[in-house]
Amino acid sequence: QVQLVESGGGLVQPGGSLRLSCTASGSIFSLNAMAWYRQAPGKQRELVAHINIINRDSTNYADSVKGRFTISRDNAKNTVYLQMNSLKPEDTAVYYCNADIISDYDDDEYDYWGQGTQVTVSS
Repeated sequence: QVQLVESGGGLVQPGGSLRLSCTASGSIFSLNAMAWYRQAPGKQRELVAHINIINRDSTNYADSVKGRFTISRDNAKNTVYLQMNSLKPEDTAVYYCNADIISDYDDDEYDYWGQGTQVTVSS
């Protein structure tokens, strides 16, 4: 079993910054990719940022966050970060961590989700 634990959400004023963290632990042989998604009330969950670990940490971002958000990772800690700058009210959502993992139990590939962390951008 694998657990993803997120932290770093909260209330911030427009123009402010937050950094989200997500740490993966458990039966992990390797990480293929990690990502952040978000879901605002009444909307579908959407991809915010993705880092492809097996492809030289290549990254991609939703158009709405390009230039403001940065995804990065710490390999030694199995942790992915989302640095969010110049936050806007429309960034308000529950942010979810996602990981594509090779299990060290059966060598199969699995997809896991964190529990979500609330980000609220408001004055």
